[in-house]
Amino acid sequence: MTEENIIEVREVTKTFGNYLAVDHLSMDVKRGEIVVLLGRTGAGKSTVLNLIMGTTCPNKGEIKVAGFDPYASFKSLKGRLSVSFQTDRLLPWRTAIENVELGLLILGKSKAQAKASAREWLARVRLDGAEDKYIHELSGGMRQRVSLARALAIDPEIVFLDESFSQLDHVTSKTLRSDFLQIAKEFRKTCVLITHRIDDALEMGDRALVLSPPARVALEVRIDDRARSDPRTIADLHDQIASAMGAERPTEH
Repeated sequence: MTEENIIEVREVTKTFGNYLAVDHLSMDVKRGEIVVLLGRTGAGKSTVLNLIMGTTCPNKGEIKVAGFDPYASFKSLKGRLSVSFQTDRLLPWRTAIENVELGLLILGKSKAQAKASAREWLARVRLDGAEDKYIHELSGGMRQRVSLARALAIDPEIVFLDESFSQLDHVTSKTLRSDFLQIAKEFRKTCVLITHRIDDALEMGDRALVLSPPARVALEVRIDDRARSDPRTIADLHDQIASAMGAERPTEH
């Protein structure tokens, strides 16, 4: 594993019974990079995420995350990885700040340290003033911000986002993507984003990998600020990605 790469996937195959979910997949993620895994339903995105997170193991091939096999050395990566899901998965009997501080308490931080850090991260995701609200008092966008604050508060090396913006309306999703991207760049977080929406990749990714079933890389594109500032380039990249994902273009929200 090179110093530059924090994630390396080499010739990984994963089957579930007779079902081939991942087929000789190889990919890298560099430190501080935001990589987007795109694909339609059934492309194997979630399986790839679970393999990298270490919640399942490959049948063949090798995975290294921060130098560790994420499945065999799951405990060694505790606190170094975090994830925000499509649904916020917040505990309804805890306030916003209590939800954010939970991971810090599990990692052994004192109550005072956890609360102070949770308050800072809620402010960074623009939720200062909502610390003591319960989950039912928050909008969908606010709940997702709490989820992101919880994922970031433990100061992980790698943040996984599993369709984290897909259930939000277009305006809320776009604003939250922009806010998260600013934080990720400021704190140089390595991020792996799972999505089926091309807009997510074009707005957030340094690279986008389009997966076709069984999960293998059908297309890789690089996206930089120069490309993002040129509507023609973005339109061309959109068309390339849409074509690689299949003839039917995914619905953009």
